[in-house]
Amino acid sequence: MPKPTKSEIDADIVDRASALFARHGFDHTALQQIADAVNYSKAGLLHHFPSKLAIYAAAIDTVRAHMLEVRASTAHIPLGIERDRALVERAVQFTYDWPGVSMLASRIAENEPDGDPQLVEIGLILYEALGIDLKKLDMARIVRVTSAFTGLGVTALQAVRVDLKREWRDHIVQAAMDALGHGKGRAAK
Repeated sequence: MPKPTKSEIDADIVDRASALFARHGFDHTALQQIADAVNYSKAGLLHHFPSKLAIYAAAIDTVRAHMLEVRASTAHIPLGIERDRALVERAVQFTYDWPGVSMLASRIAENEPDGDPQLVEIGLILYEALGIDLKKLDMARIVRVTSAFTGLGVTALQAVRVDLKREWRDHIVQAAMDALGHGKGRAAK
């Protein structure tokens, strides 16, 4: 097995630390806990990231970069079922690739009264990619999007935990599409 690259090691640190931040909160996660989770000494961990805050910032940057890339790569697809499907499929893959970061993003948004401003910004990028105009709120669409992506995130994380990513993928995508109003037998919206 080839030795992991620095970027692979850094990604693993960010993802595992993110899971700890999601479970315990940023303030209640010690640098030593992160080091233990990735089998490094504290000094070894600090060789990769200068602080706990730097790891957190890398997690936020990972989510933001992903959302910006997804928005750009789907902008050419007309609003509707095809764009929704592309966004759902990308969200499932991101959760599979970054389970800890995905868990952190959902937990912070859930636990903060107004959400982490950085994550609120990232959520707005998703809304924009889905064609949601906050000046003309369509409450039904907001609820469908929230239900679809929250359910998708929780279920995709469970698929990672039980190692059934391949087996569950199509079901997760279909359930999210159903929640978005694109279920079998329904007209595309």
